[in-house]
Amino acid sequence: MNDTILNKYQRWTERAIADVDVINELKDIAENEGKIEDAFYKDLAFGTGGLRGVIGAGTNRLNVYTVAKASQGLADYVIKNFAPEKRKIAVSFDSRIKSDVFAKVASGVFAANGIKVEIYSELMPTPCLSFAVRYLGCAAGVMVTASHNPAKYNGYKVYGADGCQITTEAAAEILAEIEKLDIFDDVKRISFEEGFEAGKISYISEEVYTAFVEAVKKESVLGDTQVNKDVAIVYSPLNGTGLKPVIRTLKESGYTNITVVKEQEQPDGTFPTCPYPNPEVRQAMELGIEYAKKNNADLLLATDPDCDRVGIAVKNTQGEYVLLSGNETGMLLLDYICSRRTQMKTMPEDPVTVKTIVTIDMAERIAAKYCVKTINVLTGFKFIGEQIGFLEKQGKEDSYIFGMEESYGYLSGSYVRDKDGVNAAFLICEMFTYYASQGIGLFEKLNELYAEYGYCLNTLHSYTFEGSAGFEKMQNIMVSFRKSITEFAGEKVLKCLDYSEGIDGLPKSDVLKFFLEDNCSIVVRPSGTEPKLKAYISVSATTKEEAQVVEGKLARAVEEKM
Repeated sequence: MNDTILNKYQRWTERAIADVDVINELKDIAENEGKIEDAFYKDLAFGTGGLRGVIGAGTNRLNVYTVAKASQGLADYVIKNFAPEKRKIAVSFDSRIKSDVFAKVASGVFAANGIKVEIYSELMPTPCLSFAVRYLGCAAGVMVTASHNPAKYNGYKVYGADGCQITTEAAAEILAEIEKLDIFDDVKRISFEEGFEAGKISYISEEVYTAFVEAVKKESVLGDTQVNKDVAIVYSPLNGTGLKPVIRTLKESGYTNITVVKEQEQPDGTFPTCPYPNPEVRQAMELGIEYAKKNNADLLLATDPDCDRVGIAVKNTQGEYVLLSGNETGMLLLDYICSRRTQMKTMPEDPVTVKTIVTIDMAERIAAKYCVKTINVLTGFKFIGEQIGFLEKQGKEDSYIFGMEESYGYLSGSYVRDKDGVNAAFLICEMFTYYASQGIGLFEKLNELYAEYGYCLNTLHSYTFEGSAGFEKMQNIMVSFRKSITEFAGEKVLKCLDYSEGIDGLPKSDVLKFFLEDNCSIVVRPSGTEPKLKAYISVSATTKEEAQVVEGKLARAVEEKM
């Protein structure tokens, strides 16, 4: 362990005295050089996703000090870029460990810098934060969440005045401000209670939350069509923030037969029944499937802890519950919205759908059928939010009809600028009841789409690289992938797009996309929020079985090269 790391550790033992958990952890790791190095070898990265990391002591951890330092940097950025009357920040938090603590620490820093704070009085989803930023005319917003990561993580997402996660440029400016600061000496702070009593911190009113729910309900494309809303639905908020807004929206829209998974109903940052609280992961959905079987439910919904993602399970032709992928649910929603808008004659002029480059290509073929333009953007829903903003500046905001990403994120309206699990849950239930009234299940509808457009299989494979050694290894792997790969499992590479060079007007990003023979592709990129490399494999084939065989070969080839 080098002297720089040891000096940082010793300084923290002397100065980090405001949080008992941090004090105790610093004592616990005193004799463990490996743990000290991992906690202090770098500062927790601040990027377009803000901060995300393991909760704990050190510069490479999320704690009251790293949160306060990031908040001071954001405050300095707001003061530099906004007039005094515009200096207002909205804050929200989810159910994760210390989320409420971090939200209050951030609020105290903003208030100490003369910035007005509007904070939700209880935990609220990420889309509610995006909505509040726009509704209240804030300069920025902060959402304390680590989305769908395991319980040991938390995070700090930063939003711009447009309600969208900050741009690459804004992130760089905020990072520059953060890097000027000493974590102990340069951060202005007052307590949350002091700020509240002084009127510098206020609770966001119920009016804002109600306006959000009403905005979601306006996204209905059911029209006057009569459907049976007494269908049996099982819902799990996965111990997160979705319970109140999802249930309220569905009940106010007439859904009468909703069963909530009891063990996953109330907020709990330890996620006792789903250690990885991600609706993309089958383990997180197992308990919900048990409830669905017990209640003979027609549909299972689950939202992640900050309620911006939704996963679903539906019955197949044998009556068994199957999980749909994010791509499959997204294609169903896109087709449903397009077909309903066409039938109701509410399709806007020059309609647009937006998806990420790793999201299934079949979506483009569905959109083309309805004369809807598809815009492809980099991975991350903030780039979809930016496209809505571009349309708004052109006076074409209504042209946007749907956005989707393969990681279970969807949005059908422009009232927020991030993926919205409340909106998606509402539309999924509406779509399900609409097709059910015609005697069609979502599984059958999906197969109809495959029959019309051809089968397409998209999969995601993640490879974890923990610690400083893992970080270096990930960088080396990306370098090697850029050099001399000409084939994967015998499938020739026809071309490779390197997004680090800036392509199609998109920001530069550490992403590679390999186009292979037979309409296959592989995208490789480091995660922006976890110590992982991700590989997205897309295979087109005549049947699902054929696609699975090819995908298996490609997946093994990718793993071998890693």
